[in-house]
Amino acid sequence: MLVALIRRYLRPYLGAVVVLLVLQLVQTLATLYLPSLNADIVDQGVVQGDTGYILRVGGWMLVVSLGQVVCAVGAIFLGARAATAFGRDLRRDLFDAVQGFSARELGQFGAPSLITRTTNDVQQVMMMVLMTFTIMVVAPIMMVGGVVMALREDGSLSLLLLVVVPVLGATLGLLLWRMVPYFRAMQARIDAINGVLREQITGLRVVRAFVREWAEAERFAAANTRLYDVSLGAGKLMALAFPTVMLIMNLSQVAVLWFGAGEVADGSLQVGSLIAFLSYIMFILMAVMMSTMMFMMVPRASVAAGRISEVLATESSVVEPAAPVALARLSDGAGPRGRVTFDGVRFGYPGADAPVLQDLTFTAEPGRTTAIIGSTGSGKTTLLNLVPRLYDATGGRVRLDGVDVRDLSLADLGSVLGLVPQQAYLFSGTIADNLRYGRPEATEAEMWEALDVAQARDVVEALPEGLQAPVSQGGTTFSGGQRQRLAIARAVIRRPLVYLFDDSFSALDYATDARLRAALRPRTAEATVLVVAQRVATIRDADQILVLDHGRIVGRGTHTELLDSNETYAEIVTSQMSLEEAR
Repeated sequence: MLVALIRRYLRPYLGAVVVLLVLQLVQTLATLYLPSLNADIVDQGVVQGDTGYILRVGGWMLVVSLGQVVCAVGAIFLGARAATAFGRDLRRDLFDAVQGFSARELGQFGAPSLITRTTNDVQQVMMMVLMTFTIMVVAPIMMVGGVVMALREDGSLSLLLLVVVPVLGATLGLLLWRMVPYFRAMQARIDAINGVLREQITGLRVVRAFVREWAEAERFAAANTRLYDVSLGAGKLMALAFPTVMLIMNLSQVAVLWFGAGEVADGSLQVGSLIAFLSYIMFILMAVMMSTMMFMMVPRASVAAGRISEVLATESSVVEPAAPVALARLSDGAGPRGRVTFDGVRFGYPGADAPVLQDLTFTAEPGRTTAIIGSTGSGKTTLLNLVPRLYDATGGRVRLDGVDVRDLSLADLGSVLGLVPQQAYLFSGTIADNLRYGRPEATEAEMWEALDVAQARDVVEALPEGLQAPVSQGGTTFSGGQRQRLAIARAVIRRPLVYLFDDSFSALDYATDARLRAALRPRTAEATVLVVAQRVATIRDADQILVLDHGRIVGRGTHTELLDSNETYAEIVTSQMSLEEAR
């Protein structure tokens, strides 16, 4: 997976990679050539006292060194640019993939894991690519070239390589083998700590309200300790690697000097050649060390690449139709647009023992309000989520003016819907930015009009910056009721054909709830309104009320009709008000 991922995302930058490889080749050859020139200066210039020779060869060494520097800078620049572009493109595709996921896939991976995969995992693979450009190209050339140049200087001393290189490679290979399990566990531990941290930050108010800071501190400490243990294990092995490498390299130098000194003494080897040989053996050992250390990155990068590929390979259960029906066809027939029909709809989660929704058949007419009520867990929110295709029905059909919603493009379907979710969410930015999320071209007058309908004008006017007042992520600077009203204004400004309110009035007091519903009536006079609610007062004036119980419709009618004929609805009503108030 790692190789496939690198090949796929580096293809657009193949030209830069080729130039980089050429620069790396030139730089490495220059590095190998310099010790030979240095040996010539020592053996011919210094020994013979030829100053002219020293200046000529020394000048050539300066030219080679300058070329080496230029090639190194160019290679690093191109490598960094290609690697960062690789990471950018990979993050972009991950983001696009996640944006296309339905609620089912989001629940399957979980937000903490998706965040880790888009950030930390991409960083691991990107660093692997960067190190490949800077090490994996240089190391083989330096190793082969070092061996050739060492043999050129002295064949008998080169026999030391037959001992030193295998010892160094085997030692680092053993350390690498021991590191693999640690690297495989590390990414999962990062997922876990991100999940705990995200949960604690999101639920900070609940934690403080129940004075559970100590318990959450223990949870975080446990997750943090698990990551620490894995990181410490890998760190210990990595810390052991460097002293081991230095020990082998120093022993190699001692061996070269020991045997080389004898050859210098008997005149079979010159001092400059011994110095050059010492440099070449260091190049060879450094190449072995770089290659081995590079391979230490492979297991972690491979795990990260697998996790990234898993996201990219996951297809959303909500897909665009092969031949989408044009939205204009919805208005071909006579009468208003926006009729929502459920025809024998069934929905079940993968692996669940029983479906959440069964045999749902009803029609929500334009200009009328259809309310859905039922006990907790009866499937109300799931029912509403089938209309905008946050989930797709596993049986039956959900139709918009007779057209299956699965036959409409997601963009066209979304353009006629106005959804206010159960948990009102505001994005960081300004109030105006959040309102224009519903309709980007909305004017300031239209925004104030939507705020009037949502009973949120006083909230915005009380802020010094007005519509330009800053909004924190999630809208945490506002109360629950204020967030709900601003979210309703965001849907109202969209002017949709179908309004979907998922328990969107629960945080409002009764007076504000009544004023808001009264202000909504003229705006929704020709639209279809679907309301999920727990509070009877919110839906008692609805044109049609559906009572859900264990995913089935067990009652249908107006408030008065159901109060007299449906036991489940009557129980819900009497749990909130007296029969006298209900009538």
